[in-house]
Amino acid sequence: MKLGAVIGRVTLNKTVPALLGARWLIVSPFTREHFQRGTETPVGLSKDPSLVVYDNLGGAVGQTIGYVEGREAAQPFDAPTPVDAINAALVDEIFYNPFQK
Repeated sequence: MKLGAVIGRVTLNKTVPALLGARWLIVSPFTREHFQRGTETPVGLSKDPSLVVYDNLGGAVGQTIGYVEGREAAQPFDAPTPVDAINAALVDEIFYNPFQK
């Protein structure tokens, strides 16, 4: 699972029948720099490309989510579904204590 910040939503005009009524989020993935800020809330755009994530948990803009990509993203569906990333968790807080030598 990866973490990212929801930076927007997607509205589709047409979609495949298996995904009618689905919610989609635009997510900026967290990088190492997000966690190295210490106790600050990781916000802001990543240098990595943003991605579109299928959302069945109700994620909102500005919220931190955990998402999975690839084959695992299609596992919650009964039939094969063309989904590459899915929202797996709504994150309340992040505690990060880097290893110090």
